[in-house]
Amino acid sequence: MSIIVFGSINIDLVSTTSRLPIAGETILGEDFFKIPGGKGANQAVALARLEIPTQMVGRVGAQSFGAELVQNLQVAGVQTENIFIDETVSSGVAIITVDYAGENQIVVIPGANGRVNQADIERLSHLLPTATALLLQLEIPIDAVVAAAKVAKNANIQVILDPAPAQANLPDELYPLVDIITPNEVEAGQLVGFPVDNQESAIKAAKVLLQRGVKCAIVKLGAKGAVCVTGEETFFVPAFSVQAVDTVAAGDAFNGGLAAALYRGFSLHQAIIWGSAAGALAATKLGAQTSLPDKLTFDSFLEERGVGSRE
Repeated sequence: MSIIVFGSINIDLVSTTSRLPIAGETILGEDFFKIPGGKGANQAVALARLEIPTQMVGRVGAQSFGAELVQNLQVAGVQTENIFIDETVSSGVAIITVDYAGENQIVVIPGANGRVNQADIERLSHLLPTATALLLQLEIPIDAVVAAAKVAKNANIQVILDPAPAQANLPDELYPLVDIITPNEVEAGQLVGFPVDNQESAIKAAKVLLQRGVKCAIVKLGAKGAVCVTGEETFFVPAFSVQAVDTVAAGDAFNGGLAAALYRGFSLHQAIIWGSAAGALAATKLGAQTSLPDKLTFDSFLEERGVGSRE
């Protein structure tokens, strides 16, 4: 059995600078890196590095980094047979600026990710009989996201949605198809229409998402922890304290850790601890996939903090 990730595959072009520029301002950067990314690919690598069997379904371009992106996924241990190489378009690109505090600004050019369509849904459908969960994000067309959630739901496969990049108006039909939704505070605020910046507002937002049909809402509050609300319980999980270098892919690491724990049969509470640990570790290194922890590093991190692999 495996976990399927259906989503974006990008190359990240990353620059570092002392501070983020304001509108209309030109500032000097310091370093430049070319790093494989894309929220879908990041989550696939996060899972594979935690030794979870992982299938990636998506698209890259025939040129502009496509072969490099697929090869990188293979090296990480991700199964890539269902990535389509699109001859008509470039691969997706993300242009990222990171400051000394680890904050970032990101511009994403979808490229092949924007061409994901029914043919990709058919490739996904063939994998569902051997899957336990489907991870989705919003860097591919929303119609494809909804269609993927539908086929997974029909196959009784758990659907985990990372609603990023933030969107204010997700289709109403998507929410009831989602088992677990994992917005950060900005994304949660966009979804519910009011500011989310603390536990109280996060719980309020999560309850709104449950009213729309999701079974479980986990609102990530960064260094302030995470709130989880289901129909049966509401609880808070504190964040791990680390020295943040770059928060790119921290959310993807969270979803990878969360899904990995659920795959292993751990409780929802322990799964959020795993997600928080993976996200914290990712924030300590520069880049997207280059920051995602392997299982040895991850297990050591949990053990050092006295939480181990189980509750």
